[in-house]
Amino acid sequence: MNTTIGISESDRKAVADELAKLLADEYVLYTKTRNAHWNVTGIDFYDKHKFFESQFEALDELIDSIAERIRALGHHPPGSLTTFLELTQLTDSKLPKKDSLSFISELLADHETIITTVRPKIDPIEEKWNDLGTADFLTGLMQDHEKMAWFLRSHL
Repeated sequence: MNTTIGISESDRKAVADELAKLLADEYVLYTKTRNAHWNVTGIDFYDKHKFFESQFEALDELIDSIAERIRALGHHPPGSLTTFLELTQLTDSKLPKKDSLSFISELLADHETIITTVRPKIDPIEEKWNDLGTADFLTGLMQDHEKMAWFLRSHL
């Protein structure tokens, strides 16, 4: 079935490819946040355990919305760990300590990486590939990451 939404196939493919990279970053960040939830130690364990839970739940919703946006563009999102690792710009967690501040610092850096990657893509997606819907979607997603980064930063 053809996807006829006023955006050419080549433009939809270009946008879907950008979203696939973002999906990979989100999935890696989600996994790292889950890891923090499971493995945080210290006197603030319970508070941070719950905090990380709220963060990974928010990321789970973002992941689903990105995958659905790719589908709305007529393409299939990546869905394997191998593909995510090939597409992501984030690195795996190798923290020597399992304290909350170490996890928070690492997760904050990843959120900021996503923010600074998404921001310059919004205008080209709207202007070059004529996809106002995805540009608007990415603006909202960037704002979600800015808020999550603020919450993380407030603990430092």
